[in-house]
Amino acid sequence: MSRRLVDNLSSNYFGASHSLYPKRQRQRIVAYVESYDDVAFWRNILSEFEDKDHYFEVMLPSQTTLAKGKKMVLTNSLQANQLGPNLIACVDSDYDFLLQGATKVSDDINSNRYIFQTYAYAIENYQCYAEGLHDVCVQSTLNDRQILDFVAFMEQYSEIVYPLFLWCIWFYRQHDTYTFPMHEFNDAARLFGDVDVNNPQQSLYETERHVRSSLHRMRNKFGATQTKVDALGESLKRLGLNPKTTYLYIQGHHIKDNVIMKLLNPICSVLRRERENEIKKLAEHEEQYHNEITSYDNSQASLELILRKSTSYQTLYLYQWLREDLTDLMNEITKKQQEKSN
Repeated sequence: MSRRLVDNLSSNYFGASHSLYPKRQRQRIVAYVESYDDVAFWRNILSEFEDKDHYFEVMLPSQTTLAKGKKMVLTNSLQANQLGPNLIACVDSDYDFLLQGATKVSDDINSNRYIFQTYAYAIENYQCYAEGLHDVCVQSTLNDRQILDFVAFMEQYSEIVYPLFLWCIWFYRQHDTYTFPMHEFNDAARLFGDVDVNNPQQSLYETERHVRSSLHRMRNKFGATQTKVDALGESLKRLGLNPKTTYLYIQGHHIKDNVIMKLLNPICSVLRRERENEIKKLAEHEEQYHNEITSYDNSQASLELILRKSTSYQTLYLYQWLREDLTDLMNEITKKQQEKSN
């Protein structure tokens, strides 16, 4: 190979390598998140707002310890008064969105424009968005038959637990986490056993029976408070909470583990069995059957994994509120940069 050719190749290589770097340094915006599980969700939405001038780096709250969680995110950022255009906090709302400043943490989250919250209780609520559950079943079983109207089921579930949920929020707003704590609400507002695919309504009847029992105790003991609880319900409608959307504001792990998975597991079992029976019926001989079954088994994915990767929630109104907040942030950053350049 001639030296001139080698020099040309070397020049082309370094020229191409140089082009990989931006012509000017982009502004980095650090986003603190609560845990490993949160990184993907926040990376997904923050990526929408990156451009040639800005990029986000999603990080855990501590670079010196393994400490994680919402408290760590807020402690690290608020105590040092670090939050601003270059550093934001991204957290699950938990009950803090519905508390609307009734506690200091709630006030910090709802009043600081550099703290971004899910509005739903947690990321798990997004993953369990009813509109996307059929797609989750299809991706897990590779069978597109719709057995259940997931939207209607979750709306009915929400309507059943809504009156009891208001009691729980009312007590939390009074700084009372003992009279009717979250775990007691969750215990009443779960599906008792897996859903019977042939009679899904039965699961809702069982949940309704437990919820009514808890409501009866609340009203007997705190009957004079009922009008205040009803008024709270009216005031929370502006936050998107109504009888049909309750499941979005309930503890995320509870909804995922004690409602959605108890709904999806039996449905997906039926869909897989249908596909396996179809393969058995159409196979011309034993070897073809075993090959096809093996191929089908290898093509499936776990419900847990598919739920985590689901992005059907992007049409949800809570997600759109979060996008609007991030749009405001980027408009503020752009405005400040323009003022600085002028």
